[in-house]
Amino acid sequence: QVQLVESGGGLVQPGGSLRLSCAASGSIFMINAMGWYRQAPGKQRELVARIFRIGSTTYADSVKGRFAISRDDAKNTVYLQMNSLKPEDTAVYYCYAAMRSSVYDLYHDYWGQGTQVTVSS
Repeated sequence: QVQLVESGGGLVQPGGSLRLSCAASGSIFMINAMGWYRQAPGKQRELVARIFRIGSTTYADSVKGRFAISRDDAKNTVYLQMNSLKPEDTAVYYCYAAMRSSVYDLYHDYWGQGTQVTVSS
């Protein structure tokens, strides 16, 4: 059983910062991509940022220069540092990871339960 647990969401004023964390636990052999998606009310889920095992990263154009993704493979944890937050960043943020549970397993996608980020004055 593999689980992703997010933390760090909350209410912040425009221009403020938040740091999201997501820890993977359970039967984990290897993690390739880890990342964050978000979904605002009435909108589709969209990729925010993604980081691969080799360290390469991808960001949505809307967050480039404001958000930074990082990972600690020793802790099976991915982070999202969000700076200069805007009201349009308000959404439920979901952690994502592509993981193998054993050497015999293929990669499967796993999702966290989501954490609310609200940017409002």
